[in-house]
Amino acid sequence: MLDSQARRFVEPVLRRAALALRRLGVSANVVSLTALLIGLAAAGSVAGGRPGLAIALLWISGTLDAVDGTLARLTAGTPIGAILDITFDRVVETAVIAALAWRHPALRFELLLLVGAIAVAMSLFLSIAAAVINRSVKSFHYAPGLGERTEAFLFLTAMIADQRRLALWTALFIALIVITMGQRLWHAARLLAS
Repeated sequence: MLDSQARRFVEPVLRRAALALRRLGVSANVVSLTALLIGLAAAGSVAGGRPGLAIALLWISGTLDAVDGTLARLTAGTPIGAILDITFDRVVETAVIAALAWRHPALRFELLLLVGAIAVAMSLFLSIAAAVINRSVKSFHYAPGLGERTEAFLFLTAMIADQRRLALWTALFIALIVITMGQRLWHAARLLAS
């Protein structure tokens, strides 16, 4: 929801960053790879018990993830770039959750359910993208929902920062994903019925 609603406010900043990177000759795929590596470093920081560093790295990774799409649109991005971007996003999320599971063995089942919910939600998201004609600036139809990338980062941040209530944050994150899947199914049904 925040990604869709706040895009017009952050787009000028993302565009300036993307233009600067384009002038330097940096490709969107390099930015995506950098975001992945920084996201993996965030997961390593979670595993190493450094939550403050983990949160900072997570948000740097997320910011670069937003810049890479803007840069791709400025430079005629490639389909492989879109594939890498989506895949790298899930790798970062899964790595952070795996690091939390490593630190909290008693909550591994709940965290496994979270990863499963993310996988099912992503399958639904991509299925809708394949079924609905794209009329946006993105490389595929983007089905909006309550839980988008920024909300995922907010929940991951809460999970890292407040590990004493990790079970609660995990349950709330799963609930958000389930609600978002329902919204996206309803969205797709409406579009495909017309």
